[in-house]
Amino acid sequence: MLKKLFFPLALFIFSFSAFGQNADSIVVVKAKWHKNRVARQVVLFRHHFDQKNLFAANQNISFLEIKNTGRRAVFAIGAEEKELLKTSNFGLRDTAIAAINGNFFDVKNGGAVDFVHVNGKTINTNRLDKNGNRARHQEAAVVIENGKISIKKWDGTRDWETKLTAQNVMLNGPLLTLNHIDETLDTTSFSRLRHPRTCLGIKPNGRVILLAVDGRNENAAGMSLFELTKLMQWLGCTSAINFDGGGSTTLWVNGMPDHGVVNYPADNKKWDHEGQRKVANVILVKKQVRK
Repeated sequence: MLKKLFFPLALFIFSFSAFGQNADSIVVVKAKWHKNRVARQVVLFRHHFDQKNLFAANQNISFLEIKNTGRRAVFAIGAEEKELLKTSNFGLRDTAIAAINGNFFDVKNGGAVDFVHVNGKTINTNRLDKNGNRARHQEAAVVIENGKISIKKWDGTRDWETKLTAQNVMLNGPLLTLNHIDETLDTTSFSRLRHPRTCLGIKPNGRVILLAVDGRNENAAGMSLFELTKLMQWLGCTSAINFDGGGSTTLWVNGMPDHGVVNYPADNKKWDHEGQRKVANVILVKKQVRK
């Protein structure tokens, strides 16, 4: 009798789960996103899912979509070896169009704990565990060459990042999806629980999404990495990589209200735009300088 019941029950559970995912994807696709063209080849999208209608929770999502041509709008890394700065300060200092927080860092002493290479110079190296193993956020990278950005996956070798030929490299992760193939995520609380999230995704047409998901507030629950993976796919990305999140999650756009901060950073535990956490580095979107 139990065997007879198992298959129909399993099918029901799978069908119910699939229905929930399909309903969520429709909610994302049909959302009336607020759009702002902030520069040539750069568009800002924002939407507050405030009816507990995305993953059965309130969610606030902001993202930039950028043409990844290496012309007009170009990508760059802003970084400090030891000092920590707000994302907005990095953006203003480098006269950027926009900026989003980068990789994981030493909150107490400053500097990234993952490899960062800017304009041909290594700013920070990986901090490995006591057994010499790298963290999940050191198993992928974003690389920038001639203003264009792409995602690379660790090849398993010890000195992989030093062999990357790009002038600008930032290790980050975990990697969520690469070329349509989902990565296997671990089941630690970092992956399973909902937090504010920062993410970079690439669409088949080459366009790049820089995304901030707010969280730790009744207005925005945040997402697990599993939910974030689905969201990026529903937004059309075939590759996506997680960045440092939590209180660090900040998306800044030059010229916007609230000092340019378009999301609701959680570091001050308030639902406002003032809660930026100082970080070690950022991804910048800048205007191309013609020579």
